[in-house]
Amino acid sequence: MSGRVYVIHENPQWLPPFEAAFEAEGVPLEEWLLTDGAIDLGAEPPEGVFWSRLSASAHTRDHGESKEYGRAVLRWLASWGRTVINGADVLELEVSKVAQHAALRHAGIDVPRTVAVFGTERLVAQAAAFTAPFISKHNQGGKGLGVRRWDSHDAFAAWVAGPEFEPSPDGVTLLQELLVAKAPFITRAEFVGGEFVYAVRVDTSAGSFELCPAEACAVPGADGVEPEPLFRRRDDVDPALIDRYLAFLAAEGIGIAGIEFIETVDGRTVTYDVNTNTNYNPDVEATAPRSGPRAIARWLGSLLPQDAAVGTRV
Repeated sequence: MSGRVYVIHENPQWLPPFEAAFEAEGVPLEEWLLTDGAIDLGAEPPEGVFWSRLSASAHTRDHGESKEYGRAVLRWLASWGRTVINGADVLELEVSKVAQHAALRHAGIDVPRTVAVFGTERLVAQAAAFTAPFISKHNQGGKGLGVRRWDSHDAFAAWVAGPEFEPSPDGVTLLQELLVAKAPFITRAEFVGGEFVYAVRVDTSAGSFELCPAEACAVPGADGVEPEPLFRRRDDVDPALIDRYLAFLAAEGIGIAGIEFIETVDGRTVTYDVNTNTNYNPDVEATAPRSGPRAIARWLGSLLPQDAAVGTRV
């Protein structure tokens, strides 16, 4: 075959569902694992479609350098005219919630009130502008890691001054209004290639901000009994909201993403996260009318030259 899909990533644990989907669709897939290596900047890349799954949470797996590797590799590929899905500009959205917030607000999408604080000197003073409870989070994060709820300004000030303070990898801490849901769940809408795939209802009744949907993140109950699923398909999302998201993704050049929003007790629909290396929950996949990973395989396969991939269509 004269071409294949190259998946650019740093976490092999997330790859098996995609490998299975590409195999089922008959689309050749090859890993580019960006945990170390080198680029000959004068060398021409292979022919094919390049799909970036680089993650803002790479530093939590001791792969913090993968973000810089990714910036270099994606620019190199683009300079040679290769087809890159979720390329260099999209990576900048993935690794910066400030960038996401600005892009969503510019698109007319409701976002949480947020202040970005650079360094720590002004953190406590800036937090005083928020009524408690409020939250702090890392600008460069992922999987809900680094998100904390604060019920008093004194507790926040003590944390900032104490040994347990955890800075964002890029030194930017976000202070944000606490959004109160009218029901204890958030929603994640999945998109592939300019199409809505499905939406997922994520139970937040336990109060955790760490809501990774991938099978690799699942933790069974301590008593050995499987808990009720946190992730369920949701079929009643407002079509007008989906259309706004599709327009946003097209404007930002994002080919594959999950977008998370919350419906608040005061009647807002607030969007707070754009995940461009989206994973899919196996419980939801089992009941969905179409598969997220297979939709990706099908779409990326369609971008290859016709003689490079002839896939099964189901």
